[in-house]
Amino acid sequence: MAAFFYVQDIRKEHRLFSSEPPAVVSVKRSKAKEAWELARKKLTLLPQRTLRQEQAFARALRIAEPSVRILHGSADAKWLNAKFRFFLRRQRTKRLVMLIGELLLVPVTGLLVPLPGPNIAFYALALLIITHWQSFRGIRCLLQKEQAYEASPLLEAWEKAVEEKRETDFQELLRRIETEFEIPAVQKVLG
Repeated sequence: MAAFFYVQDIRKEHRLFSSEPPAVVSVKRSKAKEAWELARKKLTLLPQRTLRQEQAFARALRIAEPSVRILHGSADAKWLNAKFRFFLRRQRTKRLVMLIGELLLVPVTGLLVPLPGPNIAFYALALLIITHWQSFRGIRCLLQKEQAYEASPLLEAWEKAVEEKRETDFQELLRRIETEFEIPAVQKVLG
């Protein structure tokens, strides 16, 4: 069963992310796919906090199981399902508004065609549109799956430290979360 993390960050905003999948065996790709992957790596304009959430939503598309495991740190588990589903619906609405705005900007990038060189604005916008579309579809997929909530004492300790604003404990808790759940660079997501 796929595992996702639904945790508050330092700003007390909930984040959904997953641990990175194991390294994929490199396969010989065509030059067009290599160029696309290079452009995708170079033109990712989103901050790490947002990017990891987008990747988690897109990862939901590849899950074949009918349920997903949601690790959380919320002490109040009574309303967790309602809160999580509301969070997903709000994120879905946000992605839809961003997609509409980005699609409205596409014709504007056509005005840049007469300029010499590649139309970087169009390529960046196209990558954002693709990222947000995959994220939108992943959210819809997550809403259709059954969620199995699992409380984690470590994530609960993190949320309690955030709520009490104990900044001295943040680094130690982030380091423990990173090692226990094998999540690389978790401080960029929650910190």
